[in-house]
Amino acid sequence: MLHGNDVLLRLPASGDYAQWRDLREASRAFLTPWEPAWTPDELTRHAFRMRLRRYQREARERCGYSFFIFDALGEQLAGGITLGRIQRGVAQTATIGYWMGQIHAGQGIMYRALDLVKTFAFDVEGLHRLEAACLPSNARSIRLLEKSGFRQEGLLRQYLKIAGVWEDHRLYGLLTDDRPIRRGHAV
Repeated sequence: MLHGNDVLLRLPASGDYAQWRDLREASRAFLTPWEPAWTPDELTRHAFRMRLRRYQREARERCGYSFFIFDALGEQLAGGITLGRIQRGVAQTATIGYWMGQIHAGQGIMYRALDLVKTFAFDVEGLHRLEAACLPSNARSIRLLEKSGFRQEGLLRQYLKIAGVWEDHRLYGLLTDDRPIRRGHAV
């Protein structure tokens, strides 16, 4: 569980299903242009249980952490953020992914959540590099990443299949050394 900046991040639990389903369904048109095509059973309880099993296994193995983003009290679900594909050894890197419910978009919630995940990745997990990729047309995501200190590093051709189409993505990177130093502490 990560807490701060008026947000609470925690691993999803079975009791989150109804709130997750309702938020995702209400945000379907907002989310689907930026995500892989939704399966017919995307929002079913069974599909959610399968996600939870994968999330729990990845966290146990320390190869990925999928957090739900809540308000500071942990009551209202706003979205999700993932620190995934963690590579140890000489790489010490991970990939960031995220989604936000439409009703919560544009309020700075994801910026605050990403700040917590960066601190967790660098200071707790000891990673050296974070990567994120987004569609060149996703202006909100580009603004978020750049505001969060990520630097554009290149173009990944036909990187991910989004809404049924192989799409190019901009690659952004952030190194632990890129973070500003304040009063002798990394932030």
